[in-house]
Amino acid sequence: MKGIVSSAVVASALFFTGCGDNKGDSKETKASAETAKQTYTLKFSHVVSPNTPKGKAADYFEKRLEELTNGQIDVQVYPSSQLYNDNAVLKALKLDSVQMAAPSFSKFGKIVPQLALFDLPFLFKDIDHLHRVQDGEVGNALKGMVTEKGYKALAFWDNHFKQFSSSKKALLMPEDAEGQKFRIMSSKVLEAQFHAVGANPQMMPFSEVYSGLQQGVIDAAENPISNIYTKKFHEVQKYLTISNHGYLGYLVVMSEKFWNSLTPELQAKVEQAMKEATDKEREFAEALNTEQFNLIKEYAEKTGKLEIFTLTEEQREAWRKAVSKIYPDFYDKEVIGEDLIKKTLATE
Repeated sequence: MKGIVSSAVVASALFFTGCGDNKGDSKETKASAETAKQTYTLKFSHVVSPNTPKGKAADYFEKRLEELTNGQIDVQVYPSSQLYNDNAVLKALKLDSVQMAAPSFSKFGKIVPQLALFDLPFLFKDIDHLHRVQDGEVGNALKGMVTEKGYKALAFWDNHFKQFSSSKKALLMPEDAEGQKFRIMSSKVLEAQFHAVGANPQMMPFSEVYSGLQQGVIDAAENPISNIYTKKFHEVQKYLTISNHGYLGYLVVMSEKFWNSLTPELQAKVEQAMKEATDKEREFAEALNTEQFNLIKEYAEKTGKLEIFTLTEEQREAWRKAVSKIYPDFYDKEVIGEDLIKKTLATE
């Protein structure tokens, strides 16, 4: 009898619920369904060719996000500055004219100067330490600072570590840099880095570096292997030192307006696709760095015009001691911040 009464009560409840006014519920259900069906177009603008690590990772992200969302988000990748260069893309993101980009850290200099952390010399022990910093507390803090400025910061992508090159003298110990004219990007950190070892830093557009080295306007430079090889700097320098002393990378950012238009479920899928694309980008960057370094070694062996050195642990330590004295100059939170620097050094 108890079972019969319960069934009757349930049936009655269902009957009266069905007869009630469910217009509010119907509207919510309909709105939810419409949101689930809504499609989005995500334009991803970058400045390099499709066959670079950044270009290949962008294409991987496109494929993966479209798979995860069953095409609900249509990713359209525009390489080689087809839409915007890195100087213009941050403004375009604010306007939601483009939804994603991966500018170099230097482009965020006036927005979040703390990203100059990555310019500090000999701050990272190796590439694994660097990635632990980027994926941990320090990286999250930096991404948070960018997000506070009206973007959605998603991930750090590699170019790679920088290496020293010179036409005057092999750079093995800090004193070897004394008096040499080094080309630098516009950066207070890099300026301080070379002043610390008695060198003469000179700001110069990247497009002028080859001729500057060739004509002796500058003696030396610092670049990742990809820049050295593709721009043929190794052909106008006598010495190359594998120092891994500084880092160049990119920050993948999304339009805040576009991010906020996505449901939490779609946001989670964007983050998943980005995590997978970031892992791939790091693999691509490492592979390219190795491949191009081997090509530079072949050139050196074939021509005898270039000597290649790799810093020993003792030499690295000598450089680290010489240049780390500049770290306190950037303890101000408005520049980089003591907390970020010390947490980077303490990251295991």
